[in-house]
Amino acid sequence: MSAAAAAASAPPRAHRGTIHVEDGAILQHTVCEARQHILRIAAPQTARHATPGSFVHLRCDAALPMRRPLSIMRANAESGWIEVLFKVVGTGTAALAAHQAGATLNLMGPIGHGFTLHPERPRVLAIGGGVGIPPLVFLAERLLSDQRTTWKPLVLMGSEIPFPFRARPSRILVPAAPDEAIACMPLLDEWGVPSRLASNAGYAGCYSGHVTELASRWLAALTAAERAAVEIFACGPTPMLAATAALARQFALPCQVSLEEYMACAVGGCAGCAVEVHTSAGPAMKRVCVDGPVFEAQSVFPQPA
Repeated sequence: MSAAAAAASAPPRAHRGTIHVEDGAILQHTVCEARQHILRIAAPQTARHATPGSFVHLRCDAALPMRRPLSIMRANAESGWIEVLFKVVGTGTAALAAHQAGATLNLMGPIGHGFTLHPERPRVLAIGGGVGIPPLVFLAERLLSDQRTTWKPLVLMGSEIPFPFRARPSRILVPAAPDEAIACMPLLDEWGVPSRLASNAGYAGCYSGHVTELASRWLAALTAAERAAVEIFACGPTPMLAATAALARQFALPCQVSLEEYMACAVGGCAGCAVEVHTSAGPAMKRVCVDGPVFEAQSVFPQPA
């Protein structure tokens, strides 16, 4: 059989037919501290099919051929919009930040396999670092409409630059949290989802230290029965994810991590975002864009030999 015939007879890839290309108007552009921006974009197809952990591949400007992958922070299927958070770090994101409400952006999405919720583990511990915060906001919002169990989420966020929101003391008690950690993300507080913040930058009300240290303090204060109901979900820089995987091993907890990798095509064609993943059959290279971005933590960050 020729290569062309083999390709034609091969089963369709799981992601084909699920990624939509849309031109979406910017409905709202919020400028935050530290060159961070939140865009609300009209994208009804993407909003309808997005799941926590999925992302969009967005054209920042007509003059720039390379798109940028951005995690979806919120998706409203009824109103047909999504929100993305990004920090200006280069030419592409600078061009994106220059667009005002009313401008039109081309995007592909939603892309990737997101987080998987397990009702038998209702204590969701969501850990986000820096621009890894968006998927966990989306996850928290999704829990509000998931009726399979009574979810008990806690969202912990860490950042060494100002958070992309105005933190304030939480109105929700978190009994096992350190007393000094009182700051929260106001949006989550309004939803009734407890959150706490961590930073080494000395921000008022934040736990002084890494977000994984805050998570460790909280987990250690739980009873064995409470810990048995916990599953960890994380997104952020690689060192934070590695520390989260180690934390999950320490407390013998399941953990899903959403990886951040540079992506050229974002649809599995170039394999430029491939990472080594440990499987039962041995090491394998997986594409973060369509095989992930969410993976089981220990498969990506196994215990050191």
